[in-house]
Amino acid sequence: MALYHPENSGMKLSKSDFHMMRWSFSMICASILLSGVILYSSSMYADSAKKNLHSAQIKMNDARKHLTMARQDLENLSDYSQEYDKLEHDKILGDDHRLDWIDELEKLRTQNLVVDFRYNIAPQKKYAPQPPLDSGNFDIHYSETKLQFDLLHGGQLLNFLDALRKHTNGWFQLEGCNMQRTSTNEEDATAAVPHIKADCTGGWITLKNRNTKP
Repeated sequence: MALYHPENSGMKLSKSDFHMMRWSFSMICASILLSGVILYSSSMYADSAKKNLHSAQIKMNDARKHLTMARQDLENLSDYSQEYDKLEHDKILGDDHRLDWIDELEKLRTQNLVVDFRYNIAPQKKYAPQPPLDSGNFDIHYSETKLQFDLLHGGQLLNFLDALRKHTNGWFQLEGCNMQRTSTNEEDATAAVPHIKADCTGGWITLKNRNTKP
């Protein structure tokens, strides 16, 4: 019959067993550390990706705003170009257009709106309106004009000025008119001869772009 020895019943660990345990423990620690690094890196990457996405969205919104503004500027440029061309056609932009205005006045003469009229158009000068006017990138020029009329009645003058406004190119600014009756008796007033004289003053306004080369 064998004898029981308690001191011999426990597990005995050799040096190789301690070596394996140490190696396993080291692997576990390394795994934990690596997992922590991966989690931290993943968190940092997620934060960076989130920031990059937010930044990309801001840049995209800015790009859309700039695109919208560019389209609006293009549309405005088209509208401004049409208006600019119309002003040039109407002899409002550019240099002195006295020869064109003289031609327009002679065309009105053929319509026999008044018995007769005479005119004098002075060379244009730079105009300084009062109160001052913001003319943007344009200089305002003014060509003083004097008109003298022989009339049968006051309505002829109104018809002439209305035709001057509607049917001639240019921007004519009327300052005022003085009318004087030349006939003092009824016989002269009913005759088909001029018995009213009118003197009118005004001027043609032109705009010149300061950036236009002479």
